[in-house]
Amino acid sequence: MSSASFDLDLLTELTETSGVPGYEDRIRDLVRREFDESVDWVRSDAMGNVVGTIEGDGDYSVAVAAHMDEIGFMVRHVRGEEGEFGFVELDALGGWDARVLKAQRVTIHTEDGDLPGVIGSPPPHTLDEDEREKTPEVDDVAVDVGLPYEEAADRISPGDLVTMDQTTERVGETITGKALDDRVCLFAMLEAARRIEDPDATIHFCATVQEEVGLRGARALGVDVDPDLAIALDVTVANDVPGFEDGDHVTDLGEGTAIKLKDSSVITNPKVHRRLQAVAEDEGIEYQHEILPAGGTDTAGFQFSAGAKPVGAISIPTRYLHTVTEAAHVDDVAATIDLLAAFLESEDGEHEYTL
Repeated sequence: MSSASFDLDLLTELTETSGVPGYEDRIRDLVRREFDESVDWVRSDAMGNVVGTIEGDGDYSVAVAAHMDEIGFMVRHVRGEEGEFGFVELDALGGWDARVLKAQRVTIHTEDGDLPGVIGSPPPHTLDEDEREKTPEVDDVAVDVGLPYEEAADRISPGDLVTMDQTTERVGETITGKALDDRVCLFAMLEAARRIEDPDATIHFCATVQEEVGLRGARALGVDVDPDLAIALDVTVANDVPGFEDGDHVTDLGEGTAIKLKDSSVITNPKVHRRLQAVAEDEGIEYQHEILPAGGTDTAGFQFSAGAKPVGAISIPTRYLHTVTEAAHVDDVAATIDLLAAFLESEDGEHEYTL
């Protein structure tokens, strides 16, 4: 069994708290609270990104990014008629696989407080063959709030936000729950920030917004922060489960933190990922390489802005991404914190990343 130990209470609070793209307010408050004693100063911008900075001895600066937002929904319409029950229709915020939504509990965040709801799923024996074989779509999803239409329409408005209702649990050697993408990496960044003292480089710890809808927060921060080097943290695919060949795993749980070589949005700087590997080997930190065939992260957001900049990425292998039961190995989380902290503590601006 794993011997890794870290602040499970904080990780649970981060994952269970809601924060969809563009509305990361509750997570932003937690991040500012955690930065309070670990960085020299904190600022936010008009998009809602939060940057906690530890001042270094020189002019060289490093940005570390992990995104605050989780995939969720916005209320599109409250459907029903007088004397009947009301149902809520949704618009997706981020990439959902509608197959995982049936029979799930949700929370609707209204102006007057949170309302529970259920995404219904008709009993299979009441469906005809065409209905059983139909590929589900998010547009087909309806939330049952258990209220008469008049009351539902009075309490719920278009534009209200909806998140999945799920607890975070320790299951064997894994942590499972919703929004590990990317709160487990946000957690790793906050934990690493606590360890850094008197760095040579100035370090900007960036909690970004709207990653799930196009890396929007990181693109803005790349201009505003304008670092000499950027490192992004995100989860990555771990298909190390029955039904997949070894070559389709991308990463494996329990084999260490993942040093990204590429995804569909970025090819990381070879000198950066080689130094990440060297630091891991010097410190005895378990690691694996990540070659992700599809998907992008804030790494690309920083690379696209403010000129040519070296970028790298550290990922936490995670099963069942973009569901409410994502799962990460506690040792991989601990290894990610260790590698990020060791890399930042050894970054002095003297490493040459120009190709």
